[in-house]
Order: sequence, then C-alpha cells, then structure tokens
Amino acid sequence: MATAEKDHVYKILELVGSSETSIDDAIKNAVSRASKTVREMKWFEVVQTRGHIENGTVRHYQVTLRVGFTLEG
Repeated sequence: MATAEKDHVYKILELVGSSETSIDDAIKNAVSRASKTVREMKWFEVVQTRGHIENGTVRHYQVTLRVGFTLEG
C-alpha cells in the first residue's frame, strides 16, 4: 500500500554557536558552519542561551542548538 506522504526519520545533532554581536548571529554561525559538512538539515531548536560579561557589558553570546537532519538512503 503506497502512501502519498514520505516517512521521515531525523538524526539530532547538538551544536554550540557563538558571536560577539547577537544571539541571532550565534545561531546563524552555528548553522552556517554545520552546513559545510552536514547535509539535509531541516530544523533547529534553541535549548540554551548563555553570555559572557566583561567589565559590566555583554562581550559574547553563546547558544546551544539541537539541529535535525534527515538520514540519507
């Protein structure tokens, strides 16, 4: 029995992105770097956000992501 929908199986990869500019850039940096070696990335979930404070100002943003990608084959 054929079905119109394709069954999807995802693998989840945990990444940590960082940026001196913003949380958004930290996410983009992680996804952009991972895309060089991981194919078929489909979604991400932010699971933790951290930052580094130096002399009373935010110096670094760090975001932990779970990225889902489809398995090949």
